[in-house]
Amino acid sequence: VIRPEPCCVCGSRIRFGKTAIKCCQCQLLLHTKCREQCPSLCTPRPHHHAWPREGVLADFAPSTPPLVPTLVVQCVTEVETRGLTETGLYRVPGAEQLVREWKRKLLRAGGALPALGSVADIHVVCGVLKDFLRGLKEPLVTFSLHLAFLRAADIPDDAARDTALRHVVSKLPPANRDTLAFLMLHLLKVSHSPDCKMDVLNLSRVFGPTLVGHSSANPTPLAIMEDTPRQCKVVACLLSLPPSFWRGFVETEQENLVPM
Repeated sequence: VIRPEPCCVCGSRIRFGKTAIKCCQCQLLLHTKCREQCPSLCTPRPHHHAWPREGVLADFAPSTPPLVPTLVVQCVTEVETRGLTETGLYRVPGAEQLVREWKRKLLRAGGALPALGSVADIHVVCGVLKDFLRGLKEPLVTFSLHLAFLRAADIPDDAARDTALRHVVSKLPPANRDTLAFLMLHLLKVSHSPDCKMDVLNLSRVFGPTLVGHSSANPTPLAIMEDTPRQCKVVACLLSLPPSFWRGFVETEQENLVPM
């Protein structure tokens, strides 16, 4: 190391003259001692230098599966590294100006993202992730499958509802499906942390409007009012699916594999 930089795993500085490990794909930098704690999911740098300011999720995804945007991976990794003891994770807002500033910085950087260890308030990192997902041209579940998700979540029988939800998830575009799976696994970790005090109900209220949204870009006031409780229900039902279902999407090299 010539120029001291923070370790992407523990957050403390790697000092001048010390040996460090750097990933040649995603540029993650870490202490040699932190290698075992290194996040396993690595997304290669895209060929372009910057991401668009807005777009559908596939515009930000890498070219090889799992198709999870680097920004989502780094925000989630940072939150899981030092945020799982924070009360109100994702519910407590981060400073709005810092959220906008970091989102702009990350989008401008494209795949070679600056380390988020220098962001003192973890709620800002949470805010960046939520703002990125909210800023997409269409929600993660897509406009075309919006109604299918709502109908699946309304099925009263648990087994039939789970089967219907698995089927609708499998119809998502690959980038949306992989990213949804990655986020569900993350939110399950948050819900299981007693310090966060964010159970499935709390998380579904926060992420319902963001992940499920509406069936069009310009919903009517009536649609907004009717959709809100159903959005939360969809996310709560998705979080009730077993982690093994979601892991099947992000841990496989076969892009179109639909786990049973």
